[in-house]
Amino acid sequence: MKQNNSKQGATIHDVAEYAGVSAMTVSRVVNKSASVSEKMRKKIENAIEELNYVPNLAARAARTGVNKIGIIFSNPKSHNLGDFLMGAFTAGSKLGCELLIEPLPAHPEPLDALKTLINKGVSGVILPPPICDSLEAHQLARKHSVTALSFASGNPKLHSPAVLIDDFSGASAMTHYLIGLGHKKIAFVKGDPSHSPAISRFEGFMVAMAEAGLDVDDDCIYQGDFTYKSGLEVAQKLFAKDKFQRPTAIFATNDEMAAAIIAVAHGMDVKVPEEISVAGFDDTAIASTVWPQLTTVHQPLRQMAEKAVEILDASLRKNAQEQKHFVAPFKLVERESTGHC
Repeated sequence: MKQNNSKQGATIHDVAEYAGVSAMTVSRVVNKSASVSEKMRKKIENAIEELNYVPNLAARAARTGVNKIGIIFSNPKSHNLGDFLMGAFTAGSKLGCELLIEPLPAHPEPLDALKTLINKGVSGVILPPPICDSLEAHQLARKHSVTALSFASGNPKLHSPAVLIDDFSGASAMTHYLIGLGHKKIAFVKGDPSHSPAISRFEGFMVAMAEAGLDVDDDCIYQGDFTYKSGLEVAQKLFAKDKFQRPTAIFATNDEMAAAIIAVAHGMDVKVPEEISVAGFDDTAIASTVWPQLTTVHQPLRQMAEKAVEILDASLRKNAQEQKHFVAPFKLVERESTGHC
């Protein structure tokens, strides 16, 4: 018996040849049939392990007419998650898809989450930042004939479907809005640098400032990571400055960091927006629960998640339209956290 070293992965026929049995017998073991002896079952399971064989559960699901779609999410504490999952479940229920959820934090490496879903037999998978930008992830999905959709990527792959908003234009619109209120010294809080939308939003801010002929000082750029905690840390640095050295507005790359900045402002008796305007991005639930309510860029996450499931389902049923990338509209939502300079 000779071990299969093919880069394409072992097939059921490779396992059968390795174990010296028929492919039908291997199939019975994979399907946990009781008609196979314990000795034979052990022999085949050893062959499966030796060859690293992954049963093509996705093909089996396709034969039943039910598409299995995997959903990976990166931050279980994110205020985005509720809207995202509700949108996905709504579309899944309407289309009759089976949705499998896999959290990135449950795995030592991001690719392990994708491998888990592949082993569970998904035929399509929704990849969020930062794994949506991983070429290795897309290659792994293709190797196992799984369609990977990039969700909310700032740099979607040309060869794969994607659902996103124009992060660059959204950030640019918010920056021009703040400039229109008379703000010239605007601070910016970056998001996690491993997330492509964070990069696009920073570029949108910088280009808008340049278009207005305004310089951006190095001490007005802060590094966050999309978490509330990082927003607190940024705010403490910012409000530690002399009152007359502070910016008049601060634009955070997401609502959680912006909400944290408002909280610190309250604690230090800095009035929002009278002394400093604060803006965010995403329009998650926290944007309308903080006081004052947050001016932000609305990203229609629920509708985007619905669209992602619809695109994958259509693709798997061979009904996909030519347009692979769906760009959802954003909207600037003006609330009480921003005011005239």
